[in-house]
Amino acid sequence: MSFPRYQKYKPSGVEWLGDVPEHWEVTALKHCVATPITDGPHETPNFPDEGIPFVSAEAVANGAIDFAKIRGFISRDDHERYSTKYRPRVGDIYMVKSGATTGVTAIVETDIEFNIWSPLAAIRCGETVVPRFVLNFLRSRNFQEGVTLNWSFGTQQNIGMGVIENMALAVPPLAEQTLIASFLDRETAKIDGLVGEQRRLIELLKEKRQAVISRAVTKGLNPHAPLKPSGIEWLGDVPKHWEVSRIANLFREVVEAGTDDLPILSVSIHHGVSDKEMEEEEMDRKVTRSDDRSKYKQVAPNDLVYNMMRAWQGGFGTVTVAGMVSPAYVVARPRTTILTAYVEHLLRTPKAIEQMRRHSRGITDFRLRLYWDEFKNIRIPLPVQHETIAICESIIAMDESFDALTAEAERAIELLQERRTALISAAVTGKIDVRGLAETEAA
Repeated sequence: MSFPRYQKYKPSGVEWLGDVPEHWEVTALKHCVATPITDGPHETPNFPDEGIPFVSAEAVANGAIDFAKIRGFISRDDHERYSTKYRPRVGDIYMVKSGATTGVTAIVETDIEFNIWSPLAAIRCGETVVPRFVLNFLRSRNFQEGVTLNWSFGTQQNIGMGVIENMALAVPPLAEQTLIASFLDRETAKIDGLVGEQRRLIELLKEKRQAVISRAVTKGLNPHAPLKPSGIEWLGDVPKHWEVSRIANLFREVVEAGTDDLPILSVSIHHGVSDKEMEEEEMDRKVTRSDDRSKYKQVAPNDLVYNMMRAWQGGFGTVTVAGMVSPAYVVARPRTTILTAYVEHLLRTPKAIEQMRRHSRGITDFRLRLYWDEFKNIRIPLPVQHETIAICESIIAMDESFDALTAEAERAIELLQERRTALISAAVTGKIDVRGLAETEAA
């Protein structure tokens, strides 16, 4: 959909803003606020288990405050003390002024009592501006470019309070601000709805993928194959010609020290064992001492590895190249010609993962460990070899199909989000005139 432009424009005098409609004003943000821009306390409070929500940069995203991501809680006394400097109010706007998300903004839309920390700058709009118009202006590509041009670096990127208050704001007449804000609320809600549909599609694809894999590795590819009881409660019936065996009969634990000439392989909960050397950044984080390499375990193609602390989350993988893995992993080597990839697919199914959890030892989820002595006694179904190969080939083909559909949905989300950002930027900087459309829809 194309939008009309204003009839006359003038230079804004600000490089990142460009021309603005002739009847708009351009002024510093500090001239549009009811109170001076401020921030939260510059001290680290105590965080009790409950109390007043304490909001910092991680809870600010997509124009809103996510109270599920608060830094923690503060006491009533600390809240009242901090509130002598600043007390949140509906309509206030926050901008992250330090850290990786510098420039990200949100508006207060709740009467819930909370307070903010120092990484947030609090902007309270005056009578000449509409808060939601200002929020959208601060979220525009133009303003964000201005933030990038003006931030500085210490240990991390940041933008000073004095810089924020002097950044330019394009200001239409008050009634026009309201029309633009209302128009954007409606149009972005439509786009958000379409994004939500694509995200639901991605979730449905994940569910469908898992259901297809679970069916293939527990019932085979022939829907008409006669079944028999497996004798395993979580597994149920399996094809009549399949065997059921203890993992100890199929694999043996091996512990071979790594060597300097072998790559350290990265292992992911969701994607198994990578065939590439661990990324340098990850290497720096995990391999901090020279003797750490000697503690890593050597692996060979077709080995099954699992993270003792992540097995209950599906942390299994099939090795495809010679290398080393972290000492936190158990390395299981096939005793027979079994195709390990089949076992990996089986052990990643929801019911199998629940068994990994049941056989793990520990008090809490974060301390659960699946030791080899427990793992080896788990019983699994075993198709004949040619059927195992066919199942794995079918899963690979299915994965490619689902990956293509997921990539298509993710691309649609990316395009929708780009359109959303472009629409906001064009409307709040006067590159398009939406007044007629806003008035028509409002009527």
